[in-house]
Amino acid sequence: MQNWKEYQEKNQERFLNELLDLLRIPSVSADSKYKADVAHCAEAVQASLLKAGADRAEIYATAGHPIVYGEKIVDATKPTVLVYGHYDVQPADPLELWASGPFEPVIKDGKIFARGACDDKGQMFMHVKALEVMSATGELPCNVKMMIEGEEEVGSTNLGKFLEDHKEQLQADIVLVSDTSMISMEHPSIESGLRGLAYMEVEVTGPNRDLHSGVYGGAVQNPINALCAMIASLHDENNHITIPGFYDKVQELSEAEKKALNSAPFSQKDYNEELGIGEEWGEKGYSNLERTGTRPTLDCNGIWGGYIGEGAKTVLPSKAYAKISMRLVPSQGSEEISELFRKHFESIAPKGVQVKVTAHHGGEPVVTPTDSVAYQAAAKAISTTFGKDPIPTRGGGSIPIIALFEKTLGLKTVLMGFGLDNDNIHSPNEKYDVANYEKGIETIPYFHKYFAELMVK
Repeated sequence: MQNWKEYQEKNQERFLNELLDLLRIPSVSADSKYKADVAHCAEAVQASLLKAGADRAEIYATAGHPIVYGEKIVDATKPTVLVYGHYDVQPADPLELWASGPFEPVIKDGKIFARGACDDKGQMFMHVKALEVMSATGELPCNVKMMIEGEEEVGSTNLGKFLEDHKEQLQADIVLVSDTSMISMEHPSIESGLRGLAYMEVEVTGPNRDLHSGVYGGAVQNPINALCAMIASLHDENNHITIPGFYDKVQELSEAEKKALNSAPFSQKDYNEELGIGEEWGEKGYSNLERTGTRPTLDCNGIWGGYIGEGAKTVLPSKAYAKISMRLVPSQGSEEISELFRKHFESIAPKGVQVKVTAHHGGEPVVTPTDSVAYQAAAKAISTTFGKDPIPTRGGGSIPIIALFEKTLGLKTVLMGFGLDNDNIHSPNEKYDVANYEKGIETIPYFHKYFAELMVK
């Protein structure tokens, strides 16, 4: 609407500078040394909600990091949208691979480079600024509630309890989330599903102390060697996961679903060149788009042990460690898969080592209906601002809380993200295009407008 556009254009520079201020706060939830920074970021989010026109904005303490809740109720008879986002970010390591400081945002070639620029401060803050646009112009079509947490990057450990304790306060008609990506600005898309997650840590112990590799090498099992062999055995020659029972509940796509998914524009050549990889890799019999959105995976996220300092130390280590994540698809359950992994990993340990498996956080896979009023509103909003209909896709990432929204609050979710796959989230040099940030602020009010209109029909 004209007033929305005029207000955004008039305040565009301020909107950008306020995001940069938020990005300067190192709100790393996984590292306890940043606890005060995470709390400071929660306060900044609270202040931004009040500035945007929220009737109230409060910080709720949890057993971990705080949750920020704000709301703008214009008419109790109108539909209510619950916006979810998170203000915590991933650790910035390895710092030496950043071209600029991870918490010193810079804009280069129209892109904001900083940790959290896309995941999720930039995308979350679009909703705050969209609320301001609608509130300041007096054109807020429905009620808006916003719940911004500080533990998404560590599994949303305390959000489930918050949902249970505040069911009445969080009553709404739909949950709106921008923590996902689209194909490109030329090919806008909406993700209609997300994979779940089971995250594990393994510890392999051999001798009772580090040993001299010359004196004992060849006679004592090396835990690092054993761990590497165990991890390698988790895939067969077709890159199929070898854990017994792992695929038992996996739902295969219908031919119609496969056709629709693979209609999205994709170039394997461009994909390989952008990532600097030599050739295609993945589970045999599936396309790249199927592998990254609709098939389960198992990846080693980190591995360490022995001596890794400068120079040489000829040691046969006592212990070796790895972190392993599995992305899950409907109808796999994170607890069941974690237990299957544990039993299998313990069973393949060679004699001479002991294995300890610890399950960390997990989340369930979700599929959001494309025939819902909320999806139609999101599609119409994107069509309005992009000038073309969005393509439905499946997201490869995980947002554990999405399944909890349905289980605890009985609410469906629409995933209207504005990030790009090459935004380097969770990696050095994370970025978010200024154009995407501004397009999100422009598009979100239209979602509220069309959702309110469609709910009345």
